[in-house]
This record gives sequence, C-alpha cells and structure tokens, in this order.
Amino acid sequence: MTEPHNFTPFAEVDSDPSETQEWRDALLSLAAAEGPVRVRQILDELVRLARTQGIGWQPELNTPYINTIGVEAQPAFPGDLAVEERLASLMRWNALAMVVRANQAYGELGGHIASYASAADLFEMGFNHFFQARNETHRGDLVFFQPHSAPGVYARAFLEGRLSEADLLHYRQEITAPTNGARGLSSYPHPWLMPDFWQFPTGSMGIGPISSIYHARFMRYLTHRELLDCDTRKVWGVFGDGEMDEPESMSALTLAAREKLDNLVWVVNCNLQRLDGPVRGNGRIIDELEKLFAGAGWHVIKLVWGSDWDGLFARDTTGALARAFAQTVDGQMQTFAAKDGRFNRDNFFGQNEELARLVEGMTDEQIDNLKRGGHDLVKIHAAYAAAAAHTGQPTVILAQTKKGYGMGSAGQGKMTTHSQKKFDDTDLIEFRNRFNLPLTDEQAKGLEFFKPAQDSAEMRYLREHRTALGGAMPKRETACDVVPVPAMDSYAQFALKADGKEMSTTMAFVRMLGTLLKDPALGPRIVPIVADEARTFGMANLFKQVGIYSSVGQRYAPEDIGSVLSYREALEGQILEEGISEAGAIASWTAAATSYSVHGMAMLPFYIYYSMFGFQRVGDAIWAAADQRARGFLLGATSGRTTLAGEGLQHQDGSSHLVAATIPNCKAYDPAFAGELAVIVDAGMREMLVEQKDVFYYVTLMNENYANPDLPDGVNEGILRGGYHFGSYGPMEGQRVTLLGSGAIFTELIQAAYKLAEQGIGVDVYSITSWSELARDGMAHESDGAQPYLAQLLSSSSGPILAATDYVRAVPESVRAYLPADRTYRTLGTDGFGRSDTRAVLRSFFHVDADSIVSLALLALA
Repeated sequence: MTEPHNFTPFAEVDSDPSETQEWRDALLSLAAAEGPVRVRQILDELVRLARTQGIGWQPELNTPYINTIGVEAQPAFPGDLAVEERLASLMRWNALAMVVRANQAYGELGGHIASYASAADLFEMGFNHFFQARNETHRGDLVFFQPHSAPGVYARAFLEGRLSEADLLHYRQEITAPTNGARGLSSYPHPWLMPDFWQFPTGSMGIGPISSIYHARFMRYLTHRELLDCDTRKVWGVFGDGEMDEPESMSALTLAAREKLDNLVWVVNCNLQRLDGPVRGNGRIIDELEKLFAGAGWHVIKLVWGSDWDGLFARDTTGALARAFAQTVDGQMQTFAAKDGRFNRDNFFGQNEELARLVEGMTDEQIDNLKRGGHDLVKIHAAYAAAAAHTGQPTVILAQTKKGYGMGSAGQGKMTTHSQKKFDDTDLIEFRNRFNLPLTDEQAKGLEFFKPAQDSAEMRYLREHRTALGGAMPKRETACDVVPVPAMDSYAQFALKADGKEMSTTMAFVRMLGTLLKDPALGPRIVPIVADEARTFGMANLFKQVGIYSSVGQRYAPEDIGSVLSYREALEGQILEEGISEAGAIASWTAAATSYSVHGMAMLPFYIYYSMFGFQRVGDAIWAAADQRARGFLLGATSGRTTLAGEGLQHQDGSSHLVAATIPNCKAYDPAFAGELAVIVDAGMREMLVEQKDVFYYVTLMNENYANPDLPDGVNEGILRGGYHFGSYGPMEGQRVTLLGSGAIFTELIQAAYKLAEQGIGVDVYSITSWSELARDGMAHESDGAQPYLAQLLSSSSGPILAATDYVRAVPESVRAYLPADRTYRTLGTDGFGRSDTRAVLRSFFHVDADSIVSLALLALA
C-alpha cells in the first residue's frame, strides 16, 4: 500500500514530528500486514475513544484533492479506447454544428455547446458501458441527463439512425420542422414534446436531482411490495455542480442515504462554472460537495485528474501537488483551463521549485493536454464501475471537467462560455484539429454534420455496445396493461345517495379511498401519499389497513400499539408518508404517476395535502410532472381561504385553482358535495387507467361538515364539463337572478338563494365544479363559432349572473367571455391575504357569505 502524501492543509503546528512519524509508520505497518479493513477497525475504535475522553475531535470529511480510486485500484479498460475517443469527438462536433447552424439561421434560438463539451466523455462512458435500456429481459435503467447537454444526446441519436440530418437542422424549431418533413428537437429533455424519446424533464434546475432520488426509492417500494422486481436496475443522474445550489438538489440527500439506495448513482459534472462565472470562485466546489454528500451518508468518489497526471503524482514524493491544489481556488482553476500550456507552466508549476521539477522535460503542449478526470475515459470507467458495484449507500461521482472543453480560444473555461453559440472559421478549424476530426477545411467551416459509414469501426462499435446494453436510449415507452376500475356505486354509494348526511368532502374522499384499497385489481396499484398530515385528513384508519411503507419494517413498538388506529410501518406498507417535505412528496407522487411509462406498470397515486402547500409551493415540480405526462390525483385539502379558519395567512389557499388552470393536462375541480367528488374520482380513474390518457386531476377538498344531498340524476356529464343546474328557488315569474358557486362557498350560495326567494326574487343556482374546464371549453369554441358549454348551460336562466368562490376573483372571472350575451356578470372572491378567525367571520370579511351575495344580487337587480 503506497503512503499518502504527507500533507494536511489546515493542521496545527506539529510539536513532535518524530513521534508523529512513529504513529504514521505504525499505521502503515498495520495496513501492510493486515489490510484496510483492520485499519478501519482501529481508526473507528480510536474515534470512539477520543469521543469518550471528550477530546472534541472527529475525522475531517474532506480528502486530498486527488482521485479516490488510485492507479493500482483501476480495473482494466474493457473497450477500445481509441474508438471511444473518436466517437466522443464526433458527438462533440455534431452537437456543436447543430447549435451553431441554428443560430446562424436564426440568432434568437439560443442553445448550449459548452456544457456538453465538458460532459461528453461522462455521457459516452454511460452509453457505451453502463446505461441499460429496457428490453425483453431487463426493464432498463433510469437516466437523468443534464439539460444543457441535450444537443449531445441528439448527436448520438443521429449516429444511431434515430434522428435524421433534417431533424438536427431543426433544433429548437418544433413548429417549423413538420412543414419541412422533419422532427423539431426540443431545447431540453421534454417528454411532452418528444414523447417517444425523453423520459425525464430536467430543464428546471434541481427538479431532476430530487426526482431521481424518489424514483430510486419508488423502485424499492415496488420491489418490497412484490409488485415488480427492480433489484437489477440503476438510476443514473448526470447533473451540474452549479445545479447543486438548488435547494431541491440537496433536500433529499439524507433520504437516499437513510434508505440505503445503492441503486442510485449521481455524476456531478464539476466544470467549476455556472452561467456567468465560477461556481465557487473563492473556494472549491468539489471539496464542498464531498463534505456535503459524505456528511449526508453518501459514498463519494472523486474523479479529479486524468491518467497523464499519474506520472506527476508518482514523482511527487513531497506532496507538492496536493499542497498546490489545496491552495488553488476554483476561480484560479478556471483561469488555468482558459489559458495555454505556457501560462500553466509559469503560473501553476512555476509556484515553487518542487512543482517546476515535476514538469521538467514536458513541452508546453503536453502541459496543455493534461486532462482533468472527467475527460479521461479510463478514469471515468474506473469511477463508474466502482459506483455500480458499491452496496449499502447511494454514490456520487464528483468529476472535474473543463467547461467548453476543446473550444479553445472560442470558449474553453471562459466566463462567457455558457452562452457561446457562434464560431468563426478559425475557431472551427481549431476545434477540428483539437479532436482530429475527419473533416476538410471547407466541411469544418460549413458546419457539415459527420456520420461515419455504417460498416466503419466506429459505427459497428456503437451499435454493438448499445445492443449489449439492450438498445438505444433515451427512449420513452408507454405500453402497460389496463387496470380495471370498479363500478362507482361499489365504493361511493354513501356519497351518491347522501340523503342529507353531514360530512366533509375530505371525509368522503378518505372513505372512498379506504374502499378502493380493498379492490383486488385496483387496490394494490393505489399509492396513498401524504407529507405529514394523515391524521389531520382522517386517514389514520389506513395505518392498520394498508400500513406505511418502510424499507426496514418497524423496529419499535409504537406508543399507541393498543389502539384501533395505531401507527404501523411495514416493508410491504402501501402509504408513502414523506415527512414535512412537500418537495419530496410531489417527487414521490411523480415517480408513482409516471410508473406506467418508466416501469410499464400503471400505478395510481393520491397525494393529499394542505392545498396552500401545493401549486404555490412546488408548482415548478408539478409543471415538470405535467411534462413527464403524469397520471394521478392531487388532492388539495382544507382548500380555500375561509375553510381553514384558525390557521391564517400562510395556510389559506386562494389561488391554487388559478395556477392549476395554467397546466394544459391538469384537470382541476372544486366540488361542493361528496356525490360530485365521486363522479370526478371515477372519471379520472377511468381516463387514466382504462383510456390511458396523459392527464392528472387536481381536486380541492374541504374539512367543513355540512349536509350533502343525493346526487341528482343526469348531472354526471355536467359535473365533468364544469357545472350543472343545481336548483331553482322562489317565484318563476318576475325578477330573477342567477348564482354560480363552487366548493366551500356553495352552501352560502344556497342560503343566499333562500333569502332572495323570501324577498320574492326567483333564483337559479348552478354548481360550478370546474372553472378551468369551463374556460377551456370556451376557448376551444372561439375559433369554430360554436356556443360554449357555459352559455348553453345558462341559456334557460335569466337576469344578472353572480359568482362566488373561496378563491381570488380571477378564478370566476376566467369564464366571463363565455357567458350568454347581454347578461351582466359580477364576481365575489377572497382577494388579499388570509386571516385567522371563524369561518363565518372570515366569509363576511371577504364578502363571500350569504348576506354579501344577497347584497350584490339586489344591487345588480336595481
């Protein structure tokens, strides 16, 4: 075992170097005689002893700025290194040509070159040796690709024959492309826009990392519940070091470690640069991330230096390199990346005589070509192989690269490199020469795409390796079996025939869910998800019925073990209780809601949460789920601004329906009664599980108990389209008014109708179950001249129209254009910040109570 460099950056002055040397010699002797396992045992014992003595020391989480896997531990490279390097060079060229050509034609299109230039070797190693595609014998790995590197994935698909040259010529031209017989290529990984290609949307920084963790955990969930064996599958994520600043990137690291997700490997492309400059100009991001991941319980592999550095480290007997690296911040490292060999000789190796001696005999060109670890295929393979074989922990590979690698004076390591989209002829020739591309000067200057002959060594190699790994990827598939849905009256008869019983819609939902979970076909596919409010929503009875999923079962006797509703965790548990993490819960929901595509097994997640902590808090994650074509239910409980009376401003939701309406494949409903809820849940399940449509439902629920009527006959279609006629009150002749309302405020609407009827005014009351569906219907008919459904629905009514909801007025205002002509329309809503008080006081304060509705109606009639 070789002795590590004798250097600790921030150690105190050694008061007795000879004694220190004796301890070092003893440790090295033990390692040589009994191996690393015994050394770790002794070190662990010494740490325990130090703690019991109150010495106040613990091991430093950072290791020296060198590769974790030493030369002696590297496995033999299993491929043809020369061919793989040529392939990576071709990918870089075609990706560059794609972006530059698009911007020569249309300067506004944008695109990115530098990120993929840094990550190309990291991607290619996965494609050639590790990323398993789905086939008849393997369900495939999950791979989350760094979004700015999408051109490189397109470049590989071009060589594989999955994309044509015409497709590459229409990068970021998705509308124009079909008119030219081509396929437009989306800017970033977007399953909605390229539904047979991309699996995971990663364009919003931070969403990909947290999503990958919960996908890996969901695979364990499927395995432990014996629904699907995922034991041989991996989740790979290639992310950027700047992206690690996103809170979502870091928020679930401890969950991955706690769950021992050794099916998860992250590769963090540490090119040390964000969009505008260094990630940590005055520090070292690799050191920071090593400490963060190691502290969270991950296995960390540092991939810092390429093979050309091995000789330098071997000759460095004094630790000069380690000392120099420890004192070099990333801002300076970026400068070294941007400069040539002469600059690096003078400014890095010229710092002292020890460093200068290490590069004696090396030319400036050789110094310039010293690779960082993330550009050395041999080193990358060693790191990937170690990560894939590691057990008991998730693994992160911190791979140092150069942003804009190979772009030379046009962009390598420069502050502006992220936005570099244009190259002059000299830059293109320089890039061609740097990677020894088989292009003439004219072909390079003309940005011609290059594709080797089908029988060339490169193309044969590419095909053979992907065939061995199951085929091309990324590739999104949607085939899954239909899951039968039971008849509505089998689980919701109590809601359809409520007979005036008092209940909240939350109570009704939980009762329906409990019955659905017992269905032999559908029940096992249901995934109940809560953040940390199961008892609040009345779901405690499900603890005993289906249990809470735990990867280790239950290692304790719960305090309430003797009660009927005792807390129960189990390996086969069905509920995913995610703790106080809405970001984690929505990532968990997304994993389940896309299982039909990712795993070929349809699951049906129901995520119930305080509605205020949904779209307003994790709206970006919900948008990403929509992009991934999620299928499932989001239940916004305690919804509205006046139902959660005592909680106040940050708990009261007045805008979730406004945000939900902006997501095209989200169907949002605000039912007032349990019967309406039953119709909506039934339709959603059939649409997603039987018809297999790529939609998801957002349904708001209330915790207010009030009398529920029987569901009238013939209203199911109206409920789903957005509204139906609930009833008429007062005289049929004379003055009349039309009232529209939804959810929590509908009972106030009914009271208002009775009060108006007492004053001799006729009233038609309509239950509006979905304002957004009514608005979408209206917009859909604007171009064809047909009458909107809302106008048809209200055609039998007369007089001014009033609408009241528990949400901001913009929600009912969204349907104004689709009302019958020549009718006045006034809206009431809960604009402003929420307050704490009783429901009655709150509704009066926001002017959405029965008296306020009556006052507005009388004003409209005056």
